Amino acid sequence: MNRPRHIRYARRMVRVQPLPLKCGVIEGFFGTPWGWPQRQDCVEFLRQSGFEFYIYAPKSDPYLRRRWREPIPAEIEDWLSRLSRHCGENGVSFGVGLSPFEIYREYGSDAKRDLRNKVRQIDRIGTDVLCILFDDMRGDIDGLAELQAQIISDIASWTRTPELIFCPTYYSFDPVLERVFGPQPKNYLLDISRMVDPGIGFFWTGERICSDSYSAQHLIDVESIIGRKPVIWDNNITNDSRLRSKFLFMTPDAGSWSLPQGLAAGLAINPMNQPYLSFLALCGYAKLLGLEGKRQGVCGGPARDCFEACGPELRTRLREDLRMFQVSGWDGMGEGARLAMIERYSSFAPNPYALDIVAWLRGDHAFDPACLTA
Repeated sequence: MNRPRHIRYARRMVRVQPLPLKCGVIEGFFGTPWGWPQRQDCVEFLRQSGFEFYIYAPKSDPYLRRRWREPIPAEIEDWLSRLSRHCGENGVSFGVGLSPFEIYREYGSDAKRDLRNKVRQIDRIGTDVLCILFDDMRGDIDGLAELQAQIISDIASWTRTPELIFCPTYYSFDPVLERVFGPQPKNYLLDISRMVDPGIGFFWTGERICSDSYSAQHLIDVESIIGRKPVIWDNNITNDSRLRSKFLFMTPDAGSWSLPQGLAAGLAINPMNQPYLSFLALCGYAKLLGLEGKRQGVCGGPARDCFEACGPELRTRLREDLRMFQVSGWDGMGEGARLAMIERYSSFAPNPYALDIVAWLRGDHAFDPACLTA
């Protein structure tokens, strides 16, 4: 295999195997993250609905991104350890996404020491999956693929976590990535895929950053480039951007979303900033993916209404307003209508689905450009 001589795979093939992951959630959005109780509820929902993993990777956790050199504070480490145990008790694999921001700009002995310490701390938490994320960083750097491959190889040699997935800086053919993060180095995807152990998973978002479907030909083409089936990072319902934060996406099964069987190593769904409304969308995914009969739970059969968990009155109201949330959004609502809806949905408190809607209507999750540089 053609690769620089000093780049060596971390050969841990007893523990690093082609990913058994199938379908789950990666909390990997910008902006306000979920709370710990909501994450625990998500894990229980995933178990009931047939999903298999939850990955903690919020962009707003500074100790996994901008301030990656600093140890995770004891309180957060304790919460993560509890969440890991909760996943284990529910038969759901637990993962963490480490995004050492632009570490490849200066990957010397000090950076290696700090990165190794962070990996060991994550190991203590107890993880089934470790994600190494280079997404949403500058990429117009000489030797980018070689530098990132070395970092991945080092992490693979340090960690006890059995499964690894990495996200390249250019994780789609979407031209937006080059406009925002600089021109992609020549042969970047080919080079990094050849340098990274084929037993390590490779995140990919499709033809676009937010893809609404995945064609068989596209996935075949991607596999031919990266040398393995991609793990799809699905942003179809994510609403953390300037435009998408104005909408709530709760019914993926009502659109054109599709994923051909056998052409992806796994599916990681990046949800909305609103946790409980995301559960409604995930229920729709479960139907599309045929997970309903896999485990007994909230999506227990094809006739099950995903909105049933909201309660009968709120379910009716949501159905009536669904087009407003998903198609018209904030801009098509008008101030008077928005205030009236806040009052209407506030009457359902403390229903968590209604509280998610009220928070969105109040603008609690409005896009803040500062979240991209926090």
